[in-house]
Amino acid sequence: MLRVAIVGCGKIADSHAEMLQMIKNCRIVGVCDHEELMAKQLCDRYSIDGFYTSLDELLGKAQPNVVHITTTPESHFALAKQCLEKGCHVYVEKPFTLDSQEALELINLAVTRGLKLTAAHDDQFSHVSRRMRTLVQEGYLGGIPLHMESYYCYELSGDYAKALLGNKHHWVRKLPGQLLQNIISHGVARIAEYLQSESPQVTAIGFTSPYLKSLGENEIIDELRVIITEEEQITAYFTFSSQMRPDLHQFRVFGSKNGLALDEDNQTLIRLRGQRFLSYAERFIPPVVFAKEYLHNFARNLRSFFKRDFHMKSGMKFLIKSFYASIVEDAPLPIPYREILLSTKIMDQIFEQVNPLSLGHDQFMLGTTTGRLSQPNLLSDSTPIQANSPLSVLQKTGCL
Repeated sequence: MLRVAIVGCGKIADSHAEMLQMIKNCRIVGVCDHEELMAKQLCDRYSIDGFYTSLDELLGKAQPNVVHITTTPESHFALAKQCLEKGCHVYVEKPFTLDSQEALELINLAVTRGLKLTAAHDDQFSHVSRRMRTLVQEGYLGGIPLHMESYYCYELSGDYAKALLGNKHHWVRKLPGQLLQNIISHGVARIAEYLQSESPQVTAIGFTSPYLKSLGENEIIDELRVIITEEEQITAYFTFSSQMRPDLHQFRVFGSKNGLALDEDNQTLIRLRGQRFLSYAERFIPPVVFAKEYLHNFARNLRSFFKRDFHMKSGMKFLIKSFYASIVEDAPLPIPYREILLSTKIMDQIFEQVNPLSLGHDQFMLGTTTGRLSQPNLLSDSTPIQANSPLSVLQKTGCL
């Protein structure tokens, strides 16, 4: 049985605890937070073995096999590194790290020590995301994706938004990408999964919405548009918005024959037929086809609901189970390290171009950069890959 610990006892830790209690052959042996009250309340509510205010104490006394890092992003790297150095496998909440260099160092450390590491891109493992992945792998698109569109919106309401907007010293404001960095990794990771090359070109534009400006907020960027292109002529659009309605969480992918449209909120996956019907049939038959597609999705969702497998965080549950299988059964990692690195590198480029701290009150920044993600350049800025080094191990094990 895997011994699991949770570090960071805020809101997202509740979701981890709930999903872990649904998974067989694992037990939460401890939780940790520098605020003792936070650790104690999580421990009490989920009947966990113990709570701690020191990571050293948690690792020493609880002796977990796996640690879930659910703290604020600026601490992810140091905490994950400490856990890996103590021999623990690590599941890191999004965003994985503050930049790609931190991500690379953690991955190299995990590979060198024979440990497993993953990022909490759980939207990629929801029911509809898994169905999309299967259809793409079966060739429904007619080959590799040619174009992708990812929408990830966030409505600035509720306690989180009030705390962020009302506190000029909020921790989100201290991140390199501020609000964007804390939100967009889910949408970017969807694109990274299907990119073919290691050197995408990223063009980003970001600005503060008129709504936030009306509130006197001129620092936080809450509107982002990104174009990603590859040498193979694969393209992708990414949109983040706090103001557009409906606030979409969608992903669309198009191939040479057909397309697919995923809606994360509605848990629907619609097959987009690539060939047109003849003459006026194109005006009448497609609505019927789409109606059948939505009814098919309704039936699937209903079956999952009655099977008690339609939780809001079902993607998290599946990702955790898959990650644990990679540990216990030596199964493949659910998210290849290449995808984690590619996601962080794309985000690096976005934040280099759209830097909230460099913007004037009425300005936006537009730029284009090419992220050289070839293996030697990604893994080391200047040194070649040496035999038997952590970098060569990454290549040999197929993690890149």
